[in-house]
Amino acid sequence: MTMFIEYPKCSTCKKAKKWLEEREVSFVDRHIVEENPTKEELREWHQKSGLPLKRFFNTSGLKYKELKLKDKLPAMSEEEQYELLSTDGMLVKRPILITEKGIITGFKENEWETLI
Repeated sequence: MTMFIEYPKCSTCKKAKKWLEEREVSFVDRHIVEENPTKEELREWHQKSGLPLKRFFNTSGLKYKELKLKDKLPAMSEEEQYELLSTDGMLVKRPILITEKGIITGFKENEWETLI
């Protein structure tokens, strides 16, 4: 089952959702703020994705900047980073696409094409 995790007001998420719908991909839609990923989910997704953990942070978000995470993240353990990400969906990079083939954060058509 394909899962699409989004923040509905995000323009990139809207674009990604439209892209999935145009390709008639069936997916479960999840609101990242109303149903924030748990620490366990984030750990699992990170490990399955093969991506650096930093790719799961919304580095362009206001919350990220407000907390000065650019300076703090390098000194934090992975466990501390999972814990932080699980506290607020606005810290998590979106959209997230989860398929049987893999997991990816953000929206780049060529990357998504390989997972669909």
